Amino acid sequence: MNVWPVFRGSGVRVRHIAPDWSSARVELHQGKLNMNYVGTHFGGTLFAMSDPFWMILMLRRLGPDYIVWDKAGEIDFKSPGRGTVTTEIRLDDAAVEAMRAEADAEGKSLMWFENDIVDASGTVVATVRKQLYARPKNR
Repeated sequence: MNVWPVFRGSGVRVRHIAPDWSSARVELHQGKLNMNYVGTHFGGTLFAMSDPFWMILMLRRLGPDYIVWDKAGEIDFKSPGRGTVTTEIRLDDAAVEAMRAEADAEGKSLMWFENDIVDASGTVVATVRKQLYARPKNR
């Protein structure tokens, strides 16, 4: 994913994806291509560093018998982002099984997930929320 043009050009770097697809660690280095007018991280890039991961992790965890899409997303800016910022996206077993059970029983499932983006001192720069939609392929 680090060679994907959207990430490569914006300074986003994937540092780790767990072999079982339960988590991802992503960082963003500040540079001229991802700063806003006032010299902090551009909000769109902060959102982009989290954007694909909830869907990808859930898709891989549910397996090939399910369709998973991003349904909605939002970001709540908490403090100015400067320097290198990071996020950990963790998809626990309980959430995966809850989404699978609801999708199997109801034909679809909608669930919200969130992750914080933090700076080097641990200060929360932003909270990202993503809503995922999942359904069995056979429905």
